[in-house]
Amino acid sequence: MQAPQDVSDPAHFIRAHAAPRAIALCPELCLYQVDALAALWQAGERQLGEAGIEVPFWGVAWPGGQALARFVLDMPQFVRGARVLDLGTGSGVCAIAAALAGASLVRGVDRDPMAIAAVQLNAALNSVTVHTHALDPLAAEPACDVDVVLAADLWYEQAMAQRVTHWLRRAASAGIRVLGADPGRRYLPREGLLELECYDVPTSLDLERDTVTPTQVFQVLAGPDT
Repeated sequence: MQAPQDVSDPAHFIRAHAAPRAIALCPELCLYQVDALAALWQAGERQLGEAGIEVPFWGVAWPGGQALARFVLDMPQFVRGARVLDLGTGSGVCAIAAALAGASLVRGVDRDPMAIAAVQLNAALNSVTVHTHALDPLAAEPACDVDVVLAADLWYEQAMAQRVTHWLRRAASAGIRVLGADPGRRYLPREGLLELECYDVPTSLDLERDTVTPTQVFQVLAGPDT
């Protein structure tokens, strides 16, 4: 993983390059978003004067995040009163949904400090509190002070997917409820997932192959990766 980048004023950058708008599958939620992820990435490189910064995943409401947020909003009993950790929080859409659904405490962790700034701005837009931490969430064992882990869109790259799956199954073995969502990307495991729901998520051809992307919400079970 790349080290977090030092950004002098990430909130100003986000406001300058993204705009608040409702997300397709959860119109009751508002996030800072962009139409073109590549243009946002290039703008970040120009501001920092260097290439190789983190991909600004926070600028888009990805299918898995939308689907998991929709599920949490529709099925609040899965998080109500719970201490929730949103793993690789990105825009914070899942964390915000958990807060609105009645979680007692919500934390969002991401290695990208720009994402952390985006979560804070997005939480304010939705009048909720999300506690954020800029760190590699997979570098330590699952915490004992967490009841529910949310994980969306984290299976896009092989090495990352293997780390994520291993960590989530360890969390499940520790008695933590692990809820995930993904549109079936290549490195999503085919076993050890209990499907809970499937949504047709409206998506942009700038990011996905179709204008509607079927996306599965599932519970991660303890398994051989523990």
